[in-house]
Parts: sequence; C-alpha cells; structure tokens
Amino acid sequence: MQAIDPAGTFTLGGRTVRRLGYGAMQLAGPGVFGPPRDRGAALAVLREAVTAGVDHIDTSDFYGPHVTNQIIREALAPYPDDLVIVTKVGAARGDDASWNPAYGADQLERAVHDNLRNLGLETLDVVNLRIMFDVHGPAEGSIAEPLKVLADLQRQGLVRHIGLSNVTPTQVEEGRGLAEIVCVQNQYNLAHRDDDALIDALAEDGIAYVPFFPLGGFSPLQSTALSDVAARLGATPMQVALAWLLRRSPNILLIPGTSSVAHLRENLAAASLILPDDAVAALEGIGRA
Repeated sequence: MQAIDPAGTFTLGGRTVRRLGYGAMQLAGPGVFGPPRDRGAALAVLREAVTAGVDHIDTSDFYGPHVTNQIIREALAPYPDDLVIVTKVGAARGDDASWNPAYGADQLERAVHDNLRNLGLETLDVVNLRIMFDVHGPAEGSIAEPLKVLADLQRQGLVRHIGLSNVTPTQVEEGRGLAEIVCVQNQYNLAHRDDDALIDALAEDGIAYVPFFPLGGFSPLQSTALSDVAARLGATPMQVALAWLLRRSPNILLIPGTSSVAHLRENLAAASLILPDDAVAALEGIGRA
C-alpha cells in the first residue's frame, strides 16, 4: 500500500489513477522559463513521486519551453505501465518568457509533435486544449476550431484522450458536443471557487476536474482560518488546503507542484489528513469571504 492511497482513485482517460498526482511546471527555471537551477534535484523529485505511488503527472512542452518534458523523459523513461502523463497545448512562450496564444492548426499540430518527441512517446495519453482568449483566466468564445484540430490528431492516433483547460462552463458544454472530454483543468482552490457548480456537474458525469494552482499559484493561499485549522491539526496550511480539495468532490484530481523532494513528501502526506466537520466549516468561510 502506498502512502497516498487514502486519497482514493478516479478515472482519467479510461485509466484509474490515484487522486494525488504531481504537476511538473516548477521543474523549469524561474518563471517556468529556461533550465532549472538544479537539474539533479528535478530528476530526484520526479523519481520520488513515482516511488511514492504517483501515477498521474501533468506537464506541457511550453514549460521551459521543452525543458520539463525532457527532464521527465530523462528521469522516468522507460515509463511505468501505470503512469498517465497529461500534457497541454494551446500556448507558446515568447523569447521574453511571455505566454502567448498558439491554437492555430499548424501550431497545435507542432505542439503535439513537440510533446511526443520530448517525452519520447508515440501517443500522448491525455492532451488538454488550453484556451488563451484571456491569459489571466477563462473568457467566453467558441473553442470549436482548435478543438476540431485536436480531435483530428486524436483520430490520427497521436492523442488518446482530450481535456480542456482555462475554460468556462459554456465552453465545456460546447467541447463535449464536439469530442469526448475526459477532464477539465481550471484554477480552483479554497479562495478561488468560481467552478463550484461546474465541478458538481462534471462529477455527475464521471469527468475528472483537475485544479491548477491548488495552493494559490503565484499568490499563495494565506488566511487566518487556514493557519488556525492547520495549527490545530498539526499540519501545514498547504496540507490542509489539499485535504480540503480531496474532500470537496471525488472527481477532483490534484497535481501540486514542487521542485523539492521534502516539499513533495509534505504535499503527498495530505492524503492521510482527515478534516473534522468543524474544520471544514471554518475553511468553507474562506471561499465565501
């Protein structure tokens, strides 16, 4: 039995994965750009994650760019049979480290092939289409054109399953009318809960919801209520925030990222953290504040 087993499992792209996974974004350099300060440490984190039972790794070839996927390949290939690697396309990095939309047909096809090459795979398990109508969050607009391109790459056998990222509920509905969508990856955490209704709707249909920035991302979660609950339970605030997400809905899959083995172990320990009802009530107040 692995230490993360208490978090349970859920289906992702026809595969059963543990609900505590790993997000590889922080393995690139500062600002998710360029090489890491310590490549050996990055390799060690990935290997420790898999040893600890993680079977769901989230990445993208625009992390670095190319850097994170190359590190994943170096650390883990040949990959364990049960490992699901989820990547994303739809953005590109400028020379100034900017994040730019890249969902033209040629751009999406090139991105899929870049992910395949740098990960050393013949087929990508799951590819999330990252919508970039607004860099700072979901914005309305039809996603039909780029999604049809990705669906065509799926028919070619380059992609097994398709997900959506940075999307509105309307776009999720549109996407599900065009292709089978196996997951939605949006920003969601204790303090950012715009997707409450979407999570519940996806859960009813057995579709995974994967919150990015589960710990706040570039603006780490901070609140007196969170700190008080953590102190009372003898846990860290981040462990409490992850445990709350695991309790929030059974279709939530977590991908907290870190470049530190010690921090990785701390995150994974959240699988065993039980939140009493009064703690949950206190935490719920953060999202309503």
